[in-house]
Amino acid sequence: MENPWVIDQLHITIRLVLALFLGGLIGFEREVSSHAAGLRTHILVCVGSALVMLLSMYGFSAFVNEVNVRIDPSRLAAQVISGIGFLGAGTIMFNGRSITGLTTAASLWVVAGIGLAIGAGFYYPAVLVCFMVLISLFILNKVEHKYFNGKKVRVLKIQAIDQPGTLGLITTILGKRKIDIKQIKLEESEDDSKDNHVQITFHVTIPKPSIIGLVLEETNQIQGVTGVAIENSKN
Repeated sequence: MENPWVIDQLHITIRLVLALFLGGLIGFEREVSSHAAGLRTHILVCVGSALVMLLSMYGFSAFVNEVNVRIDPSRLAAQVISGIGFLGAGTIMFNGRSITGLTTAASLWVVAGIGLAIGAGFYYPAVLVCFMVLISLFILNKVEHKYFNGKKVRVLKIQAIDQPGTLGLITTILGKRKIDIKQIKLEESEDDSKDNHVQITFHVTIPKPSIIGLVLEETNQIQGVTGVAIENSKN
């Protein structure tokens, strides 16, 4: 019967390389989507978690036969799950009523779990979860954008000359299109011209993506507006 507390170098290599590959797959999707935690971060988390699991299971095999020593392979793994929360929290940003980075934080947490599973030799669940995560990030993301896009918070940025009435005209256009304004922020904008410019940032939800072009066109026609842009809040 093989010793359950001993592992050879070949299997150690297989587990760490598999952790690198699966973590890299998920990290690649985050990298393509330009999120804070990308390819390298997910690889490091997954490989690091696998290493900790290997250490927890096999790193203390020399003390197994000691009378006063009790080996608990799950102890270090539990610390990884709680500790990864600090790294995930670094990817979450709160801006007014808009919270971004939750999906990336969740992917880091899942990648840590995948790494622990690989380190324990739990290959099938690790591979299965990896592909389930990829389906969630790639396919369900497209479904979400297609059918639930109206509930997404978007950021509308407008460059304009600092003059009375501009903000009122913009909010009138948004109200006419039934666009819900979550937050408004005004900042002074540096410009070489003599007129003072401001950047007005709106956090809004748009009922129909098809009206975005009309909103941008109508806003750009307001006297004093010099630039209009809209972008999605990223998770």
